[in-house]
Amino acid sequence: MLVLQGSQDLHILFESLEESIPETQKVYGAIFNIKNKNPFNMEVLVDAWPDYQVVITRPKKEEMKDDLDHYTNTYHIFTKDLDKLEEVLRCPQVINWEQVFQIQGCQENLDKAIRNVSASKLVQVEYTKTMLFVPKLSTKHKTSSNDSMEQMDLFKMDKPDENSKKIKFQSIFLDSSHAELVNEQWSFGKNEKSLKYIQRCLQNFPGYSVLGPEGTPISWVVMEQSCELRMGYTVPRYRGQGYMRQISSHFGKFLIQKNIPFYLHVAHDNESTKNITKNLELKVCPCGWHQWICTPQKYC
Repeated sequence: MLVLQGSQDLHILFESLEESIPETQKVYGAIFNIKNKNPFNMEVLVDAWPDYQVVITRPKKEEMKDDLDHYTNTYHIFTKDLDKLEEVLRCPQVINWEQVFQIQGCQENLDKAIRNVSASKLVQVEYTKTMLFVPKLSTKHKTSSNDSMEQMDLFKMDKPDENSKKIKFQSIFLDSSHAELVNEQWSFGKNEKSLKYIQRCLQNFPGYSVLGPEGTPISWVVMEQSCELRMGYTVPRYRGQGYMRQISSHFGKFLIQKNIPFYLHVAHDNESTKNITKNLELKVCPCGWHQWICTPQKYC
């Protein structure tokens, strides 16, 4: 596998991946952020260049110090050739099979290759499949050409617009001080490693929320390192009152205005969130959203 480092090559790959959205959504979003200051210190690997068949984004080696931290040890994958993917996955220089890690992608057919290699490595796999939603109106996503621009300048949000003012309570932008609250309610989190991950997300990417009458967040959503909107939650007593719909609408308009790609996943049985997506100009993608958490036998 080759590590793409030149900005021109990354741009060529980025534009190429745009042609295969939504199947490329995970690597596409990660590369968007890699091209914009790379706050999660990630790198891009291809099996060949320019005629690639497999693309993987992953943290650089110095980031993956904790063998048990699958939040940091995350690989995003897109492939045009499943046989080639299995060959690539078997390479220890590509995937560290001695760690607990996760793979995320938007291709269900990645599953066979991942399970075949995992079995040969004596690694247990926990698989999650959900629905993938992307904006109905696709646009060309340009990355900053201004090297002096900070990551948070790119994501800086203006004061809430008139639509967001219809929210009954005050809207705010989350920061790392809210990480513990978000972590407590995130179904994929609720532990110390996920807390550190959420803190890092809130330090580098936007999170949006509304405050209840007590002055604490009652509904929120956070962006992560592959431009996915995650960790959405509304306090039970405030559900069904339109807060998440208002948040998502304002956040989506902001991201479209800034030309920032975004998408989200929703569990198949989460009817309330699926209803919200119907009003936000989002479409469900047949390819789905997929996650494989891989745990070596020694850690089981």
